[in-house]
Amino acid sequence: MNVVFMGTPDFAVPSLQVLLEQGYNVVAVVTQPDRPKGRKRELAPTPVKAEAMKHGIPVLQPVKLRDPAAVEEVSSFKPDLIVTAAYGQILPKSLLAVPQHGCINVHGSLLPKYRGGAPIQHAVMNGEPVTGVTIMYMAAGLDTGDMISNVEVPITDEDTAGTLFDKLSVAGAELLRTTLPELLAGRIQAVQQNEADATYSPNISREDERIDWTKSSLQLFNQIRGLNPMPGAFTLLHGEVFKVWASRKPADDERTNGSAGKVRPGTVLQMTDDGLEVATGSGSIWLTHVQPAGKKAMSVSDLKRGTPIAKGTVLGETN
Repeated sequence: MNVVFMGTPDFAVPSLQVLLEQGYNVVAVVTQPDRPKGRKRELAPTPVKAEAMKHGIPVLQPVKLRDPAAVEEVSSFKPDLIVTAAYGQILPKSLLAVPQHGCINVHGSLLPKYRGGAPIQHAVMNGEPVTGVTIMYMAAGLDTGDMISNVEVPITDEDTAGTLFDKLSVAGAELLRTTLPELLAGRIQAVQQNEADATYSPNISREDERIDWTKSSLQLFNQIRGLNPMPGAFTLLHGEVFKVWASRKPADDERTNGSAGKVRPGTVLQMTDDGLEVATGSGSIWLTHVQPAGKKAMSVSDLKRGTPIAKGTVLGETN
């Protein structure tokens, strides 16, 4: 059976590896075009392309998969099954109709919740206690196809989007390993999604990254870790971008009052070696790792030794 695999980031690599380890005939890999990377902005292959090249698998990198020429090129490999994982483009109907066993997707959420391009970040940002991976048939809509299998993965207070990406990547590959034989043998009955339960997780926007200090301390804790390791949450310090990479989960008293009192949200309450305490719309939050404009990311204790931030400074102001 000919399998075409479609994926782009690190998240997708374990799924490709499982297909190869289990002896499936991966005849081609489709991934996004190479992108500039690093300070020199040199073109770099996607993680999936790099893995495919190790195994001598042909790699296709169409700019737009909906282009008829791109569909024809993928179809020329006569796929019996297409497997996708975080590919980054919507498959056109003309391609969905090609493989006799259909097109299946390894999606990083428990569908129908968190359809869309950033399910992992949004799950953390919304403070979800659990998420997971769903393997589904691909359809014309955005992550609307029938569900084949799923697995739950807890979200701990220590998780960031980065750690959860890694957990779900491994969980998705293992789910693919156990699901495919059962699916191809006709022993799995796919289930329709309940549209009433559907939620969406669009790609992260610049406004998603901006810290709104009027939100509660717990909401901000989740936002900060949901944007780590990229693109990062930010506020303004003296009118310049001030990245916030990590914070401490607020204790019960910090969520309601802490040292904030009735001061303006965003006001610096104190700066110690333990962090930077900032007033929020409900209580206060301790920032622990930050990045001032033009500098590298650092702990607040390191920042304090070099450029302390005065008590009473209001973060988020344009000047």
